[in-house]
Amino acid sequence: MPDPFLKDLLATPGTSGFEQDVQEIVRQYAAPFADETWTDVHGNVLACVNETGQPRILLDAHCDQIGLIVRHIDDQGFVRVSPVGGWDVQILLGQRMLIHTHDGSVPGVIARKPIHLLKDSERKTVPQISDLWIDIGSRSAEETSGIISIGDSVTPEPVCQELRNGRLSGTAMDDRVGVWVVFTALRLIHAQQPSACVTAVSSVQEEIGLRGASTSAYNVNPHVALAVDVTHATDCPGIDRNEYGHIAIGDGPVVVRGANANPRVVELLRSRAAEHGIPIQLSALGRPASNNAATIQLSRGGCATGLVTIPNRYMHSPVEVVQESDLEQAARLIAEFCLSIDEHTSFIP
Repeated sequence: MPDPFLKDLLATPGTSGFEQDVQEIVRQYAAPFADETWTDVHGNVLACVNETGQPRILLDAHCDQIGLIVRHIDDQGFVRVSPVGGWDVQILLGQRMLIHTHDGSVPGVIARKPIHLLKDSERKTVPQISDLWIDIGSRSAEETSGIISIGDSVTPEPVCQELRNGRLSGTAMDDRVGVWVVFTALRLIHAQQPSACVTAVSSVQEEIGLRGASTSAYNVNPHVALAVDVTHATDCPGIDRNEYGHIAIGDGPVVVRGANANPRVVELLRSRAAEHGIPIQLSALGRPASNNAATIQLSRGGCATGLVTIPNRYMHSPVEVVQESDLEQAARLIAEFCLSIDEHTSFIP
């Protein structure tokens, strides 16, 4: 059974960018142990422990999920949408959705013509977003327009299902599990009186260009940072391990090596894991990461950045699968990393 904080994060509908309800859960969780919690103008939620300490450490994970945005209401009252983030359109077919309006969330289903009515050519081609619509049960365009506004955000109905062997499946694992990790790590750090100032951020808009991390890293101005996100688990059919490496859910968090990861940060993560018996996996990345680690590394005059990731099956779908023990080990690893750092720790390669 996931702990209450994780359960709340996974069960709360997103708003495809800002996720205000999720951010309120984060604020409430951090308030009892953080020296300070605040929300910046971009919508990032930050919490700090030992605010006068040195050096400054930033722990980042993004709260936003991929979704859709209302672009048109057609003559029959069906809602037409555009993507926010990277969808495999075939996965959207048949999904229950929530349209987030000014007056609350409106349920709907996303669909296209039944298979019986598809032409042979349509059956053989991948549908486009423009081929789909959301049906809210409305009788007319006027009825829909009285409820839904252009620009309303749309996300899948949130689900968190427990599977066998401590595995969880659902929507928005990318990257609500990372938010759980960094704020759980911050709570563990608080209990041990760190030398460093440690700030955790639940950042917004990663899925549309790493935007929240860019502004929060600029404002915090950390000396060292860890970004926590999900990564592709390769322990399922159809993925070539010769190309993507061997990453398995349940074998621990993944420490990424490569040009986007400061080698001293990686070395310290590996030594903390070994000393405290925390299982980790290694992954190689020969380019900038496609997540917040890329923009944090280049913030201001540069930041010694590391990337810790959680193995995740079926990323960017409503049935993502992670293992809870990987999250717990990641939080322990990050806490031990931060507690080992003081003002004399050097991250110069």
